[in-house]
Amino acid sequence: MTLLSVKDLRVTFDTEAGKVEAVRGVSFSLGRERLGIVGESGSGKTMTGRSVLRLIRPPGRIEATEMVFDGTDLMAASEREMRALRGQRIAMVMQDPKYSLNPVMKVGAQLTEGLRLRDGMSAKAAREKAIEALEAVQIRGPERVMEAYPHELSGGMGQRVMIAMMLIPNPDLLIADEPTSALDVTVQAEVLSILDGLVRDRGMGLIFISHDLRLVGRFCDRVLVMYKGRVVEELEAKNLMQAQHPYTQGLLNCLPRIGGSRAPLPGLDRAAEWAE
Repeated sequence: MTLLSVKDLRVTFDTEAGKVEAVRGVSFSLGRERLGIVGESGSGKTMTGRSVLRLIRPPGRIEATEMVFDGTDLMAASEREMRALRGQRIAMVMQDPKYSLNPVMKVGAQLTEGLRLRDGMSAKAAREKAIEALEAVQIRGPERVMEAYPHELSGGMGQRVMIAMMLIPNPDLLIADEPTSALDVTVQAEVLSILDGLVRDRGMGLIFISHDLRLVGRFCDRVLVMYKGRVVEELEAKNLMQAQHPYTQGLLNCLPRIGGSRAPLPGLDRAAEWAE
């Protein structure tokens, strides 16, 4: 079953120097699976994810032949309809909790705010639901974390809080933008295990945005490789190391290898036709 269908997505920004196309003709579909989007910084990964939520603001604009989520035409939806979808059915975990969490509000207040104001829950019921969400992402002592400020949390703990916040409404689609980029390897593995369990147990669709090809190859079901706003290759994650496009091959060749040569890593020779 297709949960999300995107065809010919384009994101354009009007600048003093002219139009800049951040995303150029991206098409993909997503079921209740784990879809990885990889590429260098500036390749259009985050813009693609934010476009699904229609979070591109002027001077940027979104155009698409089709962008349908579970039968809802996202391009035709009003802003009021989009507000009803955001968080409730489509959630996005931003890249760095230090910039996504309010530094002057306790974690508990941030987790329960939407439940109280949007859903009309009592303070007690909202607190109980928030604690359940923290327990679901394997946070020990959730009552203590509820009373903490974001700066009192480690990077891994902050990321788990962000995931818990997005999962409280039990969305059908989760967009995770570099959710493990600031974490050490051990915590990274724990966060991935949490996301994997949520996709499997809740039947969510997951768009996993990352620059880490090895991680995406291990964790996701399918992979989109982006370069300068375009998808240059789509393949099964298990076949990532056998990619055919020279750009994907170049990215893989630039990865350091344990026990490999100590010579400088090769650079990426780019061809003009990759961007066409």
